[in-house]
Amino acid sequence: MKRLLEAELIYGRLLDISEPHLIARYNKALEGFGLRPTALPRFSIDMTGFSPEIAYELGDQDYLDPNRVNRRFIILTPAQGELPVVHTSFSNTAALMHEFFNANSRAIHAVTIKDALYGEIEDTVSVVKDIDDLLSINEVRFRVLSAEGMLGKAAELRELIDRLKKVPNAWADDAMLGRMVELAQTTGDIRQNALVPDQLIFRHQAFWANHFGGVYVFLDAKTTTVICDPSAPGFRRSRPWQVSYIAISDHARIYDFLAATNRLQLPQASWVEHSGLFQHRADMAVRGLINEADPDADLVNADRIWLQTWIHRNAALVARDGIYPFLQEMSRAIAATGTVKMQEIAPAHRFLLVRAAPDHPDQWLVNRLVSQLVPRDFVSRFVFDKQGFYSAYEGYSEKFREYVVATLTGTYLKDKAAFRHKLYGLKEE
Repeated sequence: MKRLLEAELIYGRLLDISEPHLIARYNKALEGFGLRPTALPRFSIDMTGFSPEIAYELGDQDYLDPNRVNRRFIILTPAQGELPVVHTSFSNTAALMHEFFNANSRAIHAVTIKDALYGEIEDTVSVVKDIDDLLSINEVRFRVLSAEGMLGKAAELRELIDRLKKVPNAWADDAMLGRMVELAQTTGDIRQNALVPDQLIFRHQAFWANHFGGVYVFLDAKTTTVICDPSAPGFRRSRPWQVSYIAISDHARIYDFLAATNRLQLPQASWVEHSGLFQHRADMAVRGLINEADPDADLVNADRIWLQTWIHRNAALVARDGIYPFLQEMSRAIAATGTVKMQEIAPAHRFLLVRAAPDHPDQWLVNRLVSQLVPRDFVSRFVFDKQGFYSAYEGYSEKFREYVVATLTGTYLKDKAAFRHKLYGLKEE
């Protein structure tokens, strides 16, 4: 992973923590979780407070994700709200954290001046044993504590203020008044500073979970759809009266479900030609085929002439694989007729021609699923399914890793928002 680290393709855009007072607050949060404090003088964190350096020090990548459910978090600064989530068991962890930051902005800004917030995103289950456990998660509650006890002191001060207002002669209680002054020296005027988060309960929307090899859960008005490996415990047994189950290998049913629920943008010249998606996937397909045939091929320096020469020399292999000529044919069909008759396309090839409907709220999750079903498109896999990308990267040859890193740094990392908009139609918020 050294090459990925150097190119900031893993653990990129994290926040550097080196100030002694922030490290001390982080350590109090770790102790609150029953973990040993870090001895590191410097480390980096993501939106949830996860630190790859501390994970390495503790020898536990899941130190903030025990049992891969009820995710822990540590908030040292409001700036974390702009960071990515680099280690999670649920695809919507980042969305939930964004909601928490947005709904409780005032409290987070006020508390983190003198303290740190930490706690858990509590689900309705403590351990995931089967699919039914995942399906039972309808909402989550943020259980929030503070490293220096700021929240507890604010609550105590609020109670004393209420007592002062309501209890006759309470103003004569010198001990109480002294305690109020002592607390206010720490919390400030809580009538002006909102120290307690306003919203702690959030809905758990459609998501991917990394349990049982990866489970996709899509929610519609009357039904829930689960897409995963049929060997997952509870497959077709958990709530069969209200849950539809689709095997991850069943391309036809997956396509029919996503298309019927308007989660896919089907191929039309109006977006296909502008996006360049077909050409992108054709290029990914042929380069992936080259790597499979010759892992030592120098794809970094391979220009179009070299690629066309390789295709001509290996015409039988290219034809047998079928993906590159298929995408070339579909590009010609779009140019000639403006559309593609999807029901005439083999189910295994349909996902090469589609992307998530850009206006659907599940667009990121759908693009993640599509990228898993189009494995040679490592760019899409990196954008939407980093866990899948990193797993695939481990199996690449050294020369192909070099090409992958060069491609991602030379395209996606240059302008992520523009790249996502052009290729996938995503509109940045």
